[in-house]
Amino acid sequence: MFKLTVAVTGIVLLLGCTSKEERSLMDSYTKNINYHKQLQKTEKTQLYENNVTKVMMTATYLYTPTEDKNDTRDETFIVGIHLENEASEELNYGLLLNGTKAKEVEELSTDDARLKELSFISEWGEYYLVTFPHVKSKKVTLVFESDRYGKGKLYFAKVAKYILTKQAF
Repeated sequence: MFKLTVAVTGIVLLLGCTSKEERSLMDSYTKNINYHKQLQKTEKTQLYENNVTKVMMTATYLYTPTEDKNDTRDETFIVGIHLENEASEELNYGLLLNGTKAKEVEELSTDDARLKELSFISEWGEYYLVTFPHVKSKKVTLVFESDRYGKGKLYFAKVAKYILTKQAF
């Protein structure tokens, strides 16, 4: 009986010791859970000229896991392009997913609802909804290539990245 009383008292004391900061942090996280989930699927690359960033690209993979083993949904990304002192028409760039060109590219306005829960959104960027054909692989590589500044690679996964490799991305 004494052991039970000590155990219950200990549990009550431990449960009563949560701080206000911890509660507000958890409330903030649960309120913005979609933002944090999208942040986990966002990658960034930069292209340089003489150690100066000329182009920055961010991409968010919009893949959602499913129980269907025969999943054939297209691969969809929201891509943001930030250029320094250049119009996008002058840059001549392209995107490839595992070596395949995009099926569809739709330009998004900066007030588009799909951009509200994403990070790295600014008024100076151009944003696109880019759709690629389905890829069976659990790893996908999005390559941003510019005739003028070279190319940058972004690595995404349909499962947690640490499951697929022992190396850091």
